[in-house]
Amino acid sequence: MLKLAFGAFLVASAVVAGGQPDRGVEHDWPFYGGDQAGTKFSPLADINASNATRLTIAWEWTAREKAMAEFGTRPGNFQATPLMIDNVLYFSTPYNRVVALDAETGAERWSFDPKAYADGQPPNGTGFVHRGVAAWRDRAAGNALRIFINSRYKLIALDAASGLPIQTFGTNGVVDLSQGLVWAINKTHYTNTSPPIIYKDLVILGNGVGDRLAYKNDPPGDVRAFDARTGKQVWTFHTIPQPGEFGNDTWKNDSWAFTGHTNVWAPMTLDEARGLVYLPVTTPSNDFFGGRRPGANLFAESIVCLDANTGTRKWHYQLVHHGLWDYDNPSPPNLVTIRVDGRTIDAVVQLTKQGFAFVFDRVTGTPVWPIEERAVPSSDVDGEHAWPTQPFPTKPPAFTEQGVTLDDAFDLTPELKAAAQKELQKYRIGPLFTPPSTRGTVQRPGLGPPIGAARIRARRRSTPSLSVWATPTPSS
Repeated sequence: MLKLAFGAFLVASAVVAGGQPDRGVEHDWPFYGGDQAGTKFSPLADINASNATRLTIAWEWTAREKAMAEFGTRPGNFQATPLMIDNVLYFSTPYNRVVALDAETGAERWSFDPKAYADGQPPNGTGFVHRGVAAWRDRAAGNALRIFINSRYKLIALDAASGLPIQTFGTNGVVDLSQGLVWAINKTHYTNTSPPIIYKDLVILGNGVGDRLAYKNDPPGDVRAFDARTGKQVWTFHTIPQPGEFGNDTWKNDSWAFTGHTNVWAPMTLDEARGLVYLPVTTPSNDFFGGRRPGANLFAESIVCLDANTGTRKWHYQLVHHGLWDYDNPSPPNLVTIRVDGRTIDAVVQLTKQGFAFVFDRVTGTPVWPIEERAVPSSDVDGEHAWPTQPFPTKPPAFTEQGVTLDDAFDLTPELKAAAQKELQKYRIGPLFTPPSTRGTVQRPGLGPPIGAARIRARRRSTPSLSVWATPTPSS
């Protein structure tokens, strides 16, 4: 499935490169999401339903990464979306290598290995994964192209022509991301899987933290911007507000001082014209028990809009209060333009694990359609204070089933249904946002996005590879 996904992307590039002399920027794929808005749209139309069945493989590139016993590491599945700039593909491998390939032939131009495996296996349960890199033009160096990868706790700048680190960036091309956070951390617990956002001369990034890590002062989710030329930290946004910052009072019992995570591991998006960056903030530690962090816990599980120049918050909306379900925002907020009741609205859409699509005016943060705070079940766990309401968008409708009742039991035969209902009765069941319990709670949707079945199948792939498909021959 991943192999086909890469083929679908690269096929358009191959068609243009192989069949048309025009290689203008409109045929490039210079950002992870196609553009900074995360639309993942390509205008190329050479391949369509009438000719897709005649595609043939032109070339294939394989990472050839494997488990390394000396470091206790193993690669995960291939999740990268390559950039295509001037007929060269740039991408990251599961082990965080950065590779440049000729888009027409698949010939490897260079490969850079940050040796991320030397720090052992990331504590994320998925094996090593990385989704891609970011590109930036250095006007002070003749518009030279630079490639950035945020590999675990390192931000690395590479020369796109040679693959060598830019010596004037950070220390010999590397910035140590474990430094400059709100508190000191164990750097091996800090990781990155999604590419940074580039705005003007700033590299903006969040971080990842394995959900299984839950201890006082585990890595925080600070979002930061670094000077693309020097590596100097320019601004930081505390996703857990510190004293004097807006939202600090939503972390009771001084829990702001020791609660980690609340990070941005999914890709961010950018309204480049307005200088606004959108953060899909995720869950605080611990995912399923919040007794030590009473309160609504801003900006956890929120969409946050920042001024990309300064990191100043412009607006936010919390999509889960006092999260207890690992319902972190798993995807980049999409910037779209829509028509509603005769009005044109520049909007931002955040899809959620709950199966909702929350839609906001991207400038003001005003919901395009009303969002209702509805009463949800209370917790029966000692010391837990589940939030009494949660936000429900009135439009569009949820795109997956939510909550559990006995009627949802497996019903192939009456006997099997009765057995399934008997088993369900052992656990706490109920509507969406039914809290975890000591007897166990059946949760639907679960921890992954509603499209999780595809992800599960993808994880079974053993050989990460890229495929490029040749232009279909004309039909007779």
